[in-house]
Amino acid sequence: MLTVPGDARLFVCQHPVSMRKSFEGLSALVQSLFPEELLSGAMFIFLNRRRDHLKVLFWDNDGLVIWFKRLEKGSFSWKWGTKNQIDRREFLMMLEGITPKKLQARYKLA
Repeated sequence: MLTVPGDARLFVCQHPVSMRKSFEGLSALVQSLFPEELLSGAMFIFLNRRRDHLKVLFWDNDGLVIWFKRLEKGSFSWKWGTKNQIDRREFLMMLEGITPKKLQARYKLA
C-alpha cells in the first residue's frame, strides 16, 4: 500500500512513458522535466500510452522507490495529466478511477 502524506507534492508527466523504464530511466526523465526536484521527496507519476499502467517514483530519504499499478480492465483518466502538479485528493481519486467534472475546494488554510 502506498501512503501519501497530506503535504506531498505530486507531479504528473504529461507525455506517455514506456513502462520498461526503471530507476535510471525515470530519474533521468524527472531531471529533464522537473529540475532539482528528484531528491526533494516529491512523487512523480507516469502513465503509459494506453493509460492502463501507472508508475510512481519518489525518494524516501535513503533511496529511490518505484510503485507500480497495472489495471486489468479500463484505464486511468488522462484529465489528471492536463497540469503538472496535482494534490493528494486528486491522486487518490485517479487511483480509484474517479473523474470529477469539477473540483471545488470549500476553503484552504494558509
